Amino acid sequence: MTLPYAADAETPLKEDEIEVLRRQYHHQLESNHVTVQTKFNYAWGLVKSTKREEQAEGVRLLTDIFRDAPERRRECLYYLALGHYKLGNYVEARRYNEQLLHKEPRNMQAASLMSLIDDRVAKEGYVGIAIVGGAIAVGGLLLGTLFKKARR
Repeated sequence: MTLPYAADAETPLKEDEIEVLRRQYHHQLESNHVTVQTKFNYAWGLVKSTKREEQAEGVRLLTDIFRDAPERRRECLYYLALGHYKLGNYVEARRYNEQLLHKEPRNMQAASLMSLIDDRVAKEGYVGIAIVGGAIAVGGLLLGTLFKKARR
């Protein structure tokens, strides 16, 4: 179930849009003066990418901004949570999202993302239980076969 407020979780940025942000960022990087806004815009675009390595780079850049620019922390929280969610780092996604919800309890975008995180954790938990259950069943069959052969 896709919730309307968490559209960022499912709507990627087009490659040419990311390229515009990339050129802007690298142009400033070459001149040794990257503004926080340019870095944030590029990180935002990377987090919205469909490519895992770009998402990870976006999270790294957002983490730098979160650490180095206290005045920008609040706006980084949602995209850090989203980036970690997309990377499958659900503990980190939840941690950043909970920080945002603590500051803004009525933030529908963050509440929607929390639902997506919870759903994914539950789904992967069920898959994990099925894998463990299957392994136990196979182990039981192997032990049963070994015991039968040992009796003969």
